[in-house]
Amino acid sequence: MKRYISDQHFFSQKVMEKMDKRPFSSVEEMNEYMIAQWNDTVRGGDQIYVLGDMFDWNFVGSADPINKVLHRLRGKIHLICGNHDASWLNRPGIDRDRFTWIDCMREIEDGPRKVIMNHFPMPVFGGNHLYLKNGEPMIWALYGHVHDTAEAQFIYDIEDMGEQRFLTTTQGKTERMRCNIINCFCMYSDYRPLSLDEWIEMHNQRTAARRAAGKQPMADPSQPDQ
Repeated sequence: MKRYISDQHFFSQKVMEKMDKRPFSSVEEMNEYMIAQWNDTVRGGDQIYVLGDMFDWNFVGSADPINKVLHRLRGKIHLICGNHDASWLNRPGIDRDRFTWIDCMREIEDGPRKVIMNHFPMPVFGGNHLYLKNGEPMIWALYGHVHDTAEAQFIYDIEDMGEQRFLTTTQGKTERMRCNIINCFCMYSDYRPLSLDEWIEMHNQRTAARRAAGKQPMADPSQPDQ
C-alpha cells in the first residue's frame, strides 16, 4: 500500500515546543511516539512517501541518531525534499540507501488516480480539473511545509476562494475551480502515514467542518435557482 506523511521534524525541540506545540515533554518522547505510530500503521511492503522535513540536523550531533531512526521505521521510504532536509541529507555518514529514491518533486500512480508530490503547496497544476468516471478527482497534489499555521490557513482560504469561482472547460462545461490539494501534515493523522483514500476522507471532513463554520461557496451560475 502507498502511504503519505509530511513534516515529522524528528529531533526538533523548536518545532515541538514553539511552532506546533506538540504534546510531548521531550524530543525523545516525541521521537518514540512518532516511530511507534508509524510502525503500528505500516506493513513491511508498504511504500511510504515522506513529503519533506523528516529530520532537523541542528538538533543532533552526528548521523548515528538519524540512521537509527531510519532503520527502525518499517516499509520502503521515499523522500520528497523539504527546505529543512538539505541540513542533514548531505552530511557524512547519513544512510541515503535507506530511501528508495530522493527527489524534489515526483508524480506517481495510486490505483486509478495520479498523485503529484511536492513539499510546497500547489493550488493549480496540470489536470486538476480531470475526473474519473465516478466523478472523483483523477489527480491530487499532496504537500506539506505549512503545518497547521497561518500559512496553512492561507492555503485553505485559497481553496475556499476557488469554490466561489468558476471556469469553463474546453468541453464547454462550467465547474468550480477546485484545487484538489491535501496538506499531509503529520499531526493531522496523529503521526501515522495514511493512504490516499484516508487523506482524502480526512481532508473532506476538515474542509466541510471549516466551511460549515464560515462562508458558504457561491451558487453554481450554470444551475437554475432553486
